[in-house]
Amino acid sequence: MTADTGSGLELSELAADRALLGRTSTAERVAGILRERIAQGFFLPGVRLSEERIGNALGVSRNTLREAFRLLTHERLLVHRLNKGAFVRVLSTSDIADIYRVRNLVECAAVRGLGHPPYALEPVAAAVEAGERAAERGAWTDCGTANIHFHQALAGLAGSERTDDLMRGVLAELRLAFHVMDDPRRFYEPYLSRNREILTMLEEGDPAGAERALGYYLEDSRRQLIEAYPERGD
Repeated sequence: MTADTGSGLELSELAADRALLGRTSTAERVAGILRERIAQGFFLPGVRLSEERIGNALGVSRNTLREAFRLLTHERLLVHRLNKGAFVRVLSTSDIADIYRVRNLVECAAVRGLGHPPYALEPVAAAVEAGERAAERGAWTDCGTANIHFHQALAGLAGSERTDDLMRGVLAELRLAFHVMDDPRRFYEPYLSRNREILTMLEEGDPAGAERALGYYLEDSRRQLIEAYPERGD
């Protein structure tokens, strides 16, 4: 897929993000805006990001935008093709397997490392409830976002800024895989009850049980996603 930057509506919404840059437009802030838009699916895997159109929408220089692209390429969200520009990355099944390997290492370790209860579970609970509300509305994209927040919050139980940064990148990359799936409900709905189950175990002071449940959960999710993933080349 080599389509150019998305529809005019998307770029119009992107132009509204210009206010987020403030007076000190930096490549890091531009990268943050584009990272969020990619995670939301405004720029889908395989889409070319137009320097001219995005630069005009955000009101930033080409050099600033190129630096933002470089940062996102380093995060594995974009790929640069010689003489063609920057494209939103298309994951392979090998990429997905590696992402889940990292998730298992980080998320399970965060739960395993918990001391004595009570734990600071407010972000975990908020994500579980947000996912359940989104499912009731049939808003499966929102449900997927809540699911990402749930796993980010689990990793956050480690109390490590470095772990938080790592998981933000890993989970943003994972969203690229879900953006090319045909039926998001199929991949989010079965895990709502499992999210609630893990939260309940932690509330009851059972991190060992929560870790076991999380390990099975991640393995089931990995297998389900890889089996259904439409393998696509660059």
